[in-house]
Amino acid sequence: MTRVRVARANARLVRRLRLTSLRIRLIAVFVLVALTAALAVSGIAYWLNRDAVLKRAQNSTLSDFRSALSRDSDQLPLHPSCAQLQNMADAMAASGLQYDVLLVEGSCSVTSNPSYTVGMLPAQLRAEVQRPTASATLPDKWDYHLFWQRVSWDGHPYLVGGTQVVPIGTGPTGYLVKSLDDERKDLDSLAWSLGIATLLALIAAALLAQASSATVLRPVGRLGEAARRLGEGHLETRLEVSGADELAELSQTFNNAAEALQAQVEELSARERASRRFVADMSHELRTPLTAMTAVSDILEDEADMLDPMVEPAVRLVVAETRRLSDLVENLMEVTRFDAGTARLVLDDVDVADLITSCIDTRAWLDAVDVDAPRGIVARVDPRRIDVVLANLIGNALKHGGSPVRVRVWTEGPETDGGPQTPSAETAQATRAADATATAERPAAASPSAEESEPPAAARAEPVPFSGTASASAAPSAPASAPVSAPGGEQAADPRIGRTLVVEVTDSGPGIPEDVLPHVFDRFFKADTARPRSEGSGLGLSIAHENVRIHGGTVTAGNSAAAGLGAVFTVRLPLAPAEEPDEPTARPVRGDRPGGPAR
Repeated sequence: MTRVRVARANARLVRRLRLTSLRIRLIAVFVLVALTAALAVSGIAYWLNRDAVLKRAQNSTLSDFRSALSRDSDQLPLHPSCAQLQNMADAMAASGLQYDVLLVEGSCSVTSNPSYTVGMLPAQLRAEVQRPTASATLPDKWDYHLFWQRVSWDGHPYLVGGTQVVPIGTGPTGYLVKSLDDERKDLDSLAWSLGIATLLALIAAALLAQASSATVLRPVGRLGEAARRLGEGHLETRLEVSGADELAELSQTFNNAAEALQAQVEELSARERASRRFVADMSHELRTPLTAMTAVSDILEDEADMLDPMVEPAVRLVVAETRRLSDLVENLMEVTRFDAGTARLVLDDVDVADLITSCIDTRAWLDAVDVDAPRGIVARVDPRRIDVVLANLIGNALKHGGSPVRVRVWTEGPETDGGPQTPSAETAQATRAADATATAERPAAASPSAEESEPPAAARAEPVPFSGTASASAAPSAPASAPVSAPGGEQAADPRIGRTLVVEVTDSGPGIPEDVLPHVFDRFFKADTARPRSEGSGLGLSIAHENVRIHGGTVTAGNSAAAGLGAVFTVRLPLAPAEEPDEPTARPVRGDRPGGPAR
């Protein structure tokens, strides 16, 4: 349960991260679009305003300079002195447009501001001013043109212009210098305003994206939650449909799919219940005539030797098929209990070595099975069901793998004082070497064809090998891992909790084909499809698997590490359950007899 909860928590975290990522992408798209639009609008607005501001300042300054130069030059004598030019320059610079004037007449050059000289002016501008230009309207006269240029001196913008009064010799050449710092400050203020407006637009876009994403993702989140609940088996889950947009259409589609799925599942469940009931009823109905048939067949088997030799084979065939049919009915009834969830455990503390010995002795397999099970491993299990598991696995190994079959037992998990411990790597390696030597020295008729590799088994105190003998070589010791009563009558925690019992059954056959391994525990599965009719019902290993599962353990099938040296079935069970199961309402009947589905 803890693993399931952790997996669900991880899944929810992944879904939240994905949802957050989608929200971030939506916000990023909104912000990117808003940024692009804001930058485009701000850029266009800035350049339009910049052009308008500069043109307004430029046109007013040049127009005033042209008028003042034309007006004041008419009042000058033909050859003005430097003082007269200085007065004219000061008078022109005194206009309200705040520009400085430079006048040049012959060798006389004056300026209204000593900071500016003619040499500072761009050479290209001066060359254009000095070059006469023919007038298109007055081709026989010289007209003057006013040239201007925007320059930057020491990081400050300026407007410079110049023109020459014609005809040459009647007036000076004039230049103007106007600082554009005020205009640049106005444009900088405009740029800051546009930048702030762009930032506010981005913030507004992010808020709008958040609201829009919530509007879009909220239905998506509800859809994901509904799909998750539907996957968990809550087939009645439906979404509330509101509106007529695409999300509403998606919700309606989900509801339609959920309804169709619920209808199909209910139909399949009804068929399955009917099938289970049919199998259960059929099994119960067959038990009565089978009881009579079994009694008659037992009598016929006892009298078979005195029957006519022509009749004896038929009688023995009837006896065998009657028993086979009885086993099949018992197996079907056990399977129906597993499917219905009515199979219950009757737990008891049993010595695993004694349980294996009893299983082998009851079925007369002592000569064909070697047991390596240390005494003192006490497990709290249902003895009847574990006996069914052992009988199926060992019988299946004998039938399809061949003898000798080896059964090994050890424990794994946290060590407890007094209990069997897992051996070290050196001990396990020494045990494997001894087993290999013993295997090589066996007679050919009894030696297994499988290489016997030692698992990480428990330390074997007084191992009890069985090879033709039913008695143990040592008396069972008192289990040191049994529950201990605490002072006051309260039972202390079972020290076996957390430890695992491992039972390994290895045969001496060719092993299980790789394509068969995934299906060995399937019901009615038989590897030899050419001979679908065999002694087994195909339910033995399936019943063994279910008996192990309800104990909280696992059973796996595989092949020996050395290719072609036998199949290996491994059962892992908790030595003691963490919680006692509910008391059974009815004790199930006996499961499958030895011999599972054919491999």
